[in-house]
Amino acid sequence: MRPVAAGPRQMSVPRILLLALLAVLASGCGKPPQLAPLAPDAVVLAFGDSLTYGTGANEEESYPAQLANIIGRRVERAGVPGEVTTQALARLPAALEEHSPRLLLLMIGGNDFLRRLGKEQAEANVRAMVKLAKDRGVDVVLIGTPEPGFTVSPPGFYANIASEFRIPYEEDVIGAVLKDSSLKSDQIHPNASGYRLVAERVAELLRKSGAI
Repeated sequence: MRPVAAGPRQMSVPRILLLALLAVLASGCGKPPQLAPLAPDAVVLAFGDSLTYGTGANEEESYPAQLANIIGRRVERAGVPGEVTTQALARLPAALEEHSPRLLLLMIGGNDFLRRLGKEQAEANVRAMVKLAKDRGVDVVLIGTPEPGFTVSPPGFYANIASEFRIPYEEDVIGAVLKDSSLKSDQIHPNASGYRLVAERVAELLRKSGAI
């Protein structure tokens, strides 16, 4: 008797479910948490230190001003040069009250690192600022600020906070600017071209997250 050729091996149900789960995860890979769409008259509050203020460039060349032109929304610039996270946390409630934003762009922490105030303090204050905004119904986008050093990369707590609150996070752009002398006005501040790159990256994140 001739042997019967074996047919295709049937895949077990658990394996099918596993592959389906992996496919779902793969389809969402690289997609940031989603935000509510910004209405044409929505206010965006850019909040932080000198990187938000635009030190090293003219006011109209700051990243909030350039972002407003890109996304066609009102972007309020609320940056205070030299500010540390403890000061920013104290200032944020009044800024939210004054501007009533739909979205907060939070970029803060660099002065804590420069003054060696400790990452634990910066982490606690950034987390408190995100929670404060979220509790008031304001969406948040977090922008990481690098630590001084060879890698020019943000501490891991920014990514952890973004994951905890399920908010979009821009991790790389400030480091990319600070690694390129053609994009800097000094060792720690962008020039107009550097701020343009920041604005473009933030705008792209807003598009990917569904805000615009």
